Amino acid sequence: MPGTDDDQRVFDEHRRLLFSVAYRVLGSAADAEDAVQDAWLRWSAADRSQVADPRAYLTRIVTNEALAQLRSARHKRESYVGPWLPEPILTSGDTADVVTNAESVSMAMLVVLETLSPLERAVFVLKEVFDFSHAEIAEAVERSEPAVRQAAHRAREHVRARRPRFTADRARQRDVTERFFAAATGGDVNALMELLSPDVTLWTDGGGKVRQALRPVVGAATVASWFAAIGTVTYQGVDPADMRAELVELNGGPGILFSAPGRVIATVTLDFDAEGRVTAIHNVANPDKLRAVADAIFPRP
Repeated sequence: MPGTDDDQRVFDEHRRLLFSVAYRVLGSAADAEDAVQDAWLRWSAADRSQVADPRAYLTRIVTNEALAQLRSARHKRESYVGPWLPEPILTSGDTADVVTNAESVSMAMLVVLETLSPLERAVFVLKEVFDFSHAEIAEAVERSEPAVRQAAHRAREHVRARRPRFTADRARQRDVTERFFAAATGGDVNALMELLSPDVTLWTDGGGKVRQALRPVVGAATVASWFAAIGTVTYQGVDPADMRAELVELNGGPGILFSAPGRVIATVTLDFDAEGRVTAIHNVANPDKLRAVADAIFPRP
């Protein structure tokens, strides 16, 4: 049975929720869009007269699609070249309403979620971010309610142990990011050193597509030198004169976008401690992971 205009309207009412769930479960904007599209195909072909709660029904479909993708992706990531980081998304302007909880979509949180099992990740997202009941989640992931409660407890404890306990407020984060931006684009190593925690870690994701560090870069001096060089040397085949850097909102917080004419080169997001020092940096340069950002910056005709 093909979908009607009314079916399309109902689906569109829940599209942002479905993308938000799928993105947090998968850490990939492209895969989340695929999961949403698969949900539409199944919704449009279903007997909607038997669906009492479209929100719950659609969430179940997209969650199961995302879980299937996540289990498949786990095998691919075992052979990934260098560190694997989630795909960044812009969370300002037209995309602001995609993010219902900024902290839950931060790069730091998505990295922590990556260490959960697929089931734990889905349960955590549905419970902690979107406040679904255990009964609703049990139906969505096709598990018993006691199994969901156990998974929720494990996931909650795991996340609590790994995410930062304290972090600077948003105003301080913005201020430090602006200062980091100025120091990095100006090649000022000393200014960068003042902003970095002594044991700061830089994670770079090139996926084997572009040249990046294959292991985490640790220590304020090394990380400061790495960033100070960006504005003075050819980076990914782009001359410094042709490179543009700008402050944007990425994954619910301040970030830096590096671009060249017609393409995005990299994104950078920072993690902070309570005093506002930078404790971790996530640099995504794999072009396959920058498509969602690139499409927002350079819309296709």
